[in-house]
Amino acid sequence: MNTPPMSAPHDVTTAPHDVDLAHTRWRKSSYSGGANDCVEVAELSEHAAVRDSKDIGRQPLLFSKAAMRALVSGIARGPIGERWG
Repeated sequence: MNTPPMSAPHDVTTAPHDVDLAHTRWRKSSYSGGANDCVEVAELSEHAAVRDSKDIGRQPLLFSKAAMRALVSGIARGPIGERWG
């Protein structure tokens, strides 16, 4: 079993209030079916921002680009519980 390296604790944080997200281009999965029951992702200069589409007023989480790549590649490999359970 090959366990991916864990990200440093500072790789995920909530967006500080001084981050301007007013003109951010948010994307949601085409699998969401248009309902607001999904997460939305935006690419920023040094981070990827993730927010809940049901509560867009909350500050999004910011992932370092390395942490976001690790998250997405981990999801793509299949159910986490089956690999690390």
